[in-house]
Amino acid sequence: MALVLIVIGSWFLVNRPDEKMVSLQVTERSLDKYTIENLGKRGYESQIFIDDEISPGVFNFHFDSDGKKVTGLAHIPKGCKKCPVIAQFRGYVERDIYRPGVGTKRTAEVFAKNGFISLAPDGLGYGGSDNPSEDVFEERFQTYTTAMNLLAGIEKWERAGKIGIWGHSNGGQIALTVLEISQKEYPTVLWAPVSKPFPYSILYYTDEAEDRGKALRKKLAKFEENYDVDKYSLTNYLDQIKAPVLIHQGTADEAVPAKWSRTLAKDIKAEYYEYPGADHNLQPGWGTVVQRDISFFKLK
Repeated sequence: MALVLIVIGSWFLVNRPDEKMVSLQVTERSLDKYTIENLGKRGYESQIFIDDEISPGVFNFHFDSDGKKVTGLAHIPKGCKKCPVIAQFRGYVERDIYRPGVGTKRTAEVFAKNGFISLAPDGLGYGGSDNPSEDVFEERFQTYTTAMNLLAGIEKWERAGKIGIWGHSNGGQIALTVLEISQKEYPTVLWAPVSKPFPYSILYYTDEAEDRGKALRKKLAKFEENYDVDKYSLTNYLDQIKAPVLIHQGTADEAVPAKWSRTLAKDIKAEYYEYPGADHNLQPGWGTVVQRDISFFKLK
């Protein structure tokens, strides 16, 4: 037995793995924690802080997401002590043109007039928020943890009544993923949501980049060497959605094909409205869409 141990020990000393290689392997697997399954296993914790009032009923707010500060815009109805809250997740906006409230402010104003608080986070890297990860895929996955921490903060916020979710475009993709992670019954409204499998959901838009997506495809190839993309794709977990969902889609939408939303609505048994000739922002028909949202949130 002693001889065997000596032989094994000698082999390890001669053949032991390089410490740098071990470290590299650990780093390369650091995104395992962001699979939809693993995100559903961890806990989330935050607190909502209402900051300065920038106009009547409109406030800056912030919360913590895994040690990072996230800012946003809050619309609070006059005289509200405890009101239903809608967490609003906007679509993609270039950072150099972004301003708090872009993509959410108009709907938030109408929601507030009808007795709903709206909390619309800027997201990491936007507004006064801290920066996200430098890894392009981790930055994407952090949108889910940011949303989950926001909802955790709302759940224990003394001003919050019932909680709902509103998501537009990529914000719809975030909302769908949150419903899968949490498996909670937050009433959810989606405007032209991005609902295709990852990574097709981002490759579809690469023709808009200056390099037509060349750099992203290189990073994606490396990601796929180390990870199973199916574990990060919302389309594989649609059966975990337990919430009531309302979907709006314009037939003239050039960013999200109507057939995507038709398929999604069928797969998750969502209430679905289609607007002939409407674009990605549901124009024309915007007013009708918002009123349907209000009715949906009040009923659910």
